[in-house]
Amino acid sequence: MPKTCEQAVAEYFAAIRAMDPERFANVFAPDGVSYDPVGTPPHEGRDALRAMLTHVVSGFKQVGLTENNVYVCGNSAAVQWTGQGTTHSGKDVTFYGIDVIDCNEQGEIVLVRAFWDPAPVSAALQG
Repeated sequence: MPKTCEQAVAEYFAAIRAMDPERFANVFAPDGVSYDPVGTPPHEGRDALRAMLTHVVSGFKQVGLTENNVYVCGNSAAVQWTGQGTTHSGKDVTFYGIDVIDCNEQGEIVLVRAFWDPAPVSAALQG
């Protein structure tokens, strides 16, 4: 279990690249919340977070986010990332975003606000 926000952020992205919903959910506090993307209904609690990543990865042979720039200030972080995936039909997609992440004192993520446009991913999954 991560002990600092910096470790939690690294584990969050590693779990996504591993396409591991259980590992992903366990980076969050039990009552953690993710707005992914911002403007959509939140995913609240580990069960919902696990289900969210399960749904996302189900459409891909491989998908992940790579941290381009990580800025950690105390128990918060802002991360500029690049996403890349290959759908089951073989279509490649690249997408970009910024996550703003808040952690608790135990190094668990309590809030993620993901700023990105899901349209390229949706188009790849439909094509």
